[in-house]
Amino acid sequence: MAQFSYSRMSHLLRVSGQTLLVSRTGTEVQPGPACCVQLARRQISSSQRSVDSKALQERQRQQMAKGLPKQKPVAGVKQVIVVASGKGGVGKSTTAVNLALGLLANDPLKSVGLLDADVYGPSIPKLMNLKGNPELSDNNLMIPLVNYGVPCMSMGFLVDDVAPIAWRGLMVMSAIERLLRQVDWGSLDYLVVDMPPGTGDVHLSISQNIPVAGAVIVSTPQDIALLDARRGAEMFKKVNVPVLGLVQNMSVFQCPNCAHRTHIFGSDGARQLAAALGVRFLGDVPLHLNIREMSDRGTPVVVSSPDSPEAQAYRKVASAVVQRLEEVNT
Repeated sequence: MAQFSYSRMSHLLRVSGQTLLVSRTGTEVQPGPACCVQLARRQISSSQRSVDSKALQERQRQQMAKGLPKQKPVAGVKQVIVVASGKGGVGKSTTAVNLALGLLANDPLKSVGLLDADVYGPSIPKLMNLKGNPELSDNNLMIPLVNYGVPCMSMGFLVDDVAPIAWRGLMVMSAIERLLRQVDWGSLDYLVVDMPPGTGDVHLSISQNIPVAGAVIVSTPQDIALLDARRGAEMFKKVNVPVLGLVQNMSVFQCPNCAHRTHIFGSDGARQLAAALGVRFLGDVPLHLNIREMSDRGTPVVVSSPDSPEAQAYRKVASAVVQRLEEVNT
């Protein structure tokens, strides 16, 4: 970001300086050989400045690359899928949980893990109905807690339910590193990571420290949510993480009494954003009472109501994610 800002500012200053020079000298230049020589010198000087600027940008890029940490895979994990949103309150954690369970339901031979990287507001313990502290293995690694066949790790297992986590950035980065590296994940085909909302230190740390197979962006169709979803997608592109696509959560509400359908948060906003960004639209998830009730009970809808339309919506998203991973890998 610093390099981008510096180069753009340098470009604007060069353009404005050249324009000012032409405007000041345009009425003073007289025709003749001296004028041609002066103009040639200006062109050579401008060309030299352009070359120097490109060389400077390349040196800055090389220096920044040296400062980035080397990506190291998570032991035992084949592919890492991050689930993110530009803002909170769009159902990101619920989507992450049901995506992990959907991957497992679609192919029971696959092994799927779930990491709660939302340090300040961990939701996985509640959503997966898990309590307690992780035990340590013989190698002094934390053993994930397991429910519904999915091993899970969260900061919520290490602190009290009502304890506030008032940490500065360095402490959060250290916690994320421990949750990634000091956990005995066993052998996993997929590790689904529930990211914090926004685009902050955790996103950059995970993206730069481990190879991420792809990012799933969750948004409601509402315009204000889509603005932040766009920022999230653009951030992953900048750190070279493939954006697998967008999930449109709370897409439509269907009245349980009369079956009337209402687009409370708007219609097809995430689908249109996906088209504008040139990424895949992964699917719609309805706004349904069953999803909320089952999530609050710690029995996600994919396992509690596997034949319901809501569960099928999540399983379709999971299928689309696997298809996109295959396309990215090839």
